[in-house]
Amino acid sequence: MTSFDNTDQLDTGSASDEPAADEPAADAAAIDAPSDEAAPSDEPTTDEVVVDPETGELLAPAAGAPADQADEVIDAEALIEEPVVIDSPADRPGRWFVVHTQSGYEKKVKQNLEARTQSMNMEGRIHEVVIPMEEVVEFKGGKKVVAQKKMFPGYLLVRCHLDDDSWYVIRNTPGVTGFVGQGTKPSPLRRKEVETFLSAKPEGEEQTTARKGRPRLEFEMSETVRVKEGPFADFSGEIVEINEDQLKVKVLVNIFGRETPVELEFSQVAKL
Repeated sequence: MTSFDNTDQLDTGSASDEPAADEPAADAAAIDAPSDEAAPSDEPTTDEVVVDPETGELLAPAAGAPADQADEVIDAEALIEEPVVIDSPADRPGRWFVVHTQSGYEKKVKQNLEARTQSMNMEGRIHEVVIPMEEVVEFKGGKKVVAQKKMFPGYLLVRCHLDDDSWYVIRNTPGVTGFVGQGTKPSPLRRKEVETFLSAKPEGEEQTTARKGRPRLEFEMSETVRVKEGPFADFSGEIVEINEDQLKVKVLVNIFGRETPVELEFSQVAKL
């Protein structure tokens, strides 16, 4: 009869069921060891795509910079300069009318009309009074000088809403002799005329439009002038040629009953 050793069986079963002593230590080491995988961060990185909440555009942060310090995205349309809007005198409120004045008293009449407009509370209907000026090339002492001269001596330009009251104030201003127009009805200027007459700056004011034509010469072709000095002094003749570069004109002078072209300097002739 075979006999079993109960003690050996119990020892064998006890050894297999109990955990090894080193296993808990291995688990603890695994927990304490640093992981190769970085922990997720709430901060945006430079690799993330940032979306503009207003426009929906994708914003790319600058390389190597935090997302909150990325370069600001500039809209290309913002870089386009807006065209400069030129204020045309023809677009201002009211219409432009030509007023005839006593020649040589344009500035005084302008002051009288402006004072009268203010004293009679007509600023809402009479807006502006202008003496149209232009740049003219003159020659003094053999030198070219650009001077301001009245474009229409004896006339003013008035911008207003013309009715019976404004007509009365303007027409009865001391020095005003009347309006320019067909018959008894004042005629407003056309847009092209306004822009032409007011392209040069009014007397005592800054340039009102961007247009600025070439200065007009004091002398014109076919104009009759008087010779002031030289062998032909006090002779008169017609200008047939103007040399602006050399500051000279060619004048047809009647010598012994025959017209002869004579070349003179600008300073040697004068208007009649």
